Amino acid sequence: MIVWLNGAFGAGKTTTARELVELLPDSHLFDPALIGAGLRALLPRKRLDEVSDCQDLPAWRRLVVDTAAAVHGEVGGTLVVPMTLLRQEYRDEVFGGLAARRIPVRHVLLDVEETILRERAARRGEAGEASGDGGSGEGRAFGALDTAADGRCPEPDRGPAVRHRVPDWLRSDAHTVDATFLTPRQTAEKVAEAVRAGEGACDIVQTPEPTAETVAAGVLLFDEADRVLLVDPTYKPGWEFPGGVVEPGEPPARAGLREVAEELGLRLDTALRLLVVDWEPPRPPGYGGLRLLFDGGRLTTAAARDLLLPGSELRGWRFATEREAAGMLPPVRMERLRWALRARERGVTLNLEAGTPVGA
Repeated sequence: MIVWLNGAFGAGKTTTARELVELLPDSHLFDPALIGAGLRALLPRKRLDEVSDCQDLPAWRRLVVDTAAAVHGEVGGTLVVPMTLLRQEYRDEVFGGLAARRIPVRHVLLDVEETILRERAARRGEAGEASGDGGSGEGRAFGALDTAADGRCPEPDRGPAVRHRVPDWLRSDAHTVDATFLTPRQTAEKVAEAVRAGEGACDIVQTPEPTAETVAAGVLLFDEADRVLLVDPTYKPGWEFPGGVVEPGEPPARAGLREVAEELGLRLDTALRLLVVDWEPPRPPGYGGLRLLFDGGRLTTAAARDLLLPGSELRGWRFATEREAAGMLPPVRMERLRWALRARERGVTLNLEAGTPVGA
């Protein structure tokens, strides 16, 4: 198990974590700050200058998951992880990766009044200037001191207050411990009590990591204005089409129908028409494979109102125009959608390789 201590910079996550490992049997401290520091030493300055925070590096998010899983495999028990995660899509990616490795997560938010946070940040800054080391390791390794609620560095004139805002999604996602007037030991005792009571359990789908190329079937559903239905997974960043991996021995079209029923509670009674077959090249750590998109037809307004979402897998859904989808989907999925819409308009099936039509 992993106990993830989240919260704004200065909330006392690391000091609480050190106390917590003394209270939870067979527990060990795992600090992702080491990964951020390592990447700063390994990556070229040009690449580091392209991001405002180490968490913006895909390598950081991947290494946190892989390293935590490796350490957990070595020592077992419970890993206590003190780390700020303010961007929901990064939380999804990291926690989803841990879930895929069958490592349950307890998510705990240390909540501290903003005035206290500002005082602590000022003291740390003064101590850093006096010692010449620039302040805490957390601030240097992750840009946490300058991270706003949306994960970006604030403008210089916006003031220190924005550095400590906790987004609403985090308050509803994690078990909150008010640590404003508690010592680190008292905070750790509160966290340990919550963990023993099962609080903070991260209800996120466990999608096994692929070990070879896969075949996946997606289904495009449209409203009466011909907008396409997109879903927001909890276990990975970015919007997606309803669908999933085809199981061994399962026909792809049937897999698409199954996934739509499982994800949305919708049972389609029409045959699916294949729009595109796209070969996705392997890009480590992914293995690639075939991606199929089917036309699932139009949904009536009444049918759309009856859509159900499994909370452990999908956070939300919406109908989007092609232009709106371009701002929601990752580029590779958007290219696939773009050609699928063209195929639907023309009444044809297109063969794609890495998002580009071939043999047409």
